[in-house]
Amino acid sequence: LICVGDHPASQVYIRNKITACDQVGIKSWVYRFEGQRSERAVLNKIVELNSDDEVHGILVQLPLPRSFNIERVIEAIDPAKDVDGFHPVNIGKLFSGKALFSPCTPWGIMRLIDHYKIQVEGKHAVVVGRSAIVGKPMAIMLLERHSTVTICTSKTTNLSDHVFKADILVVAAGKQNLIRGNMVKKGAVVIDVGINELPDGSLTGDVDFSGILEVASWISPVPGGVGPMTIAGLLTNTVKAFR
Repeated sequence: LICVGDHPASQVYIRNKITACDQVGIKSWVYRFEGQRSERAVLNKIVELNSDDEVHGILVQLPLPRSFNIERVIEAIDPAKDVDGFHPVNIGKLFSGKALFSPCTPWGIMRLIDHYKIQVEGKHAVVVGRSAIVGKPMAIMLLERHSTVTICTSKTTNLSDHVFKADILVVAAGKQNLIRGNMVKKGAVVIDVGINELPDGSLTGDVDFSGILEVASWISPVPGGVGPMTIAGLLTNTVKAFR
């Protein structure tokens, strides 16, 4: 794991990943870098880890400082060790239906859907958020399972009209209470990927959980919903890389 700076949420995520690795017997190392000008050092470390046969998975904890070229850092990782599934080679294979490593959060969401035997085929899925980490790959995975998929953003005109049509709603926009109870139709499956920090330090998602709870057939909480599944996806990809 490569971490740059001391972003509070990143430190929590790293601790959770280290704990999960320990629990399943995966050895992990954390390399920490400080400052806005450490990109070259990070790139050098990635090159070193690429050639280390003892290392099977490499991930860079996001977000990176604004001064960093994120694309350059991600592309430096050997695609065969890209256990986050962010490298352009793996994203490209995802679009062709032949992903080596799927992005961990969408992978985790699909596992949640399958675990609770939620029908995807023929359903209308709405994804709110267009990031390369969650929104876009999530839409592709749902499309691969024969859903009709609509992708929205926080700036979509008449967002509520699109959301209300969703049988399966995945929200990953990073905006607190973007989706309220009156925007969701009865019986919809609602999966909240958002993580927003409140003034008291607690976390909340992108949907009004209490307002939607009485409407949805299934709803994931924040924290404790998609987050643990993301880590499960990371561990699964790491074992796959090892094999």
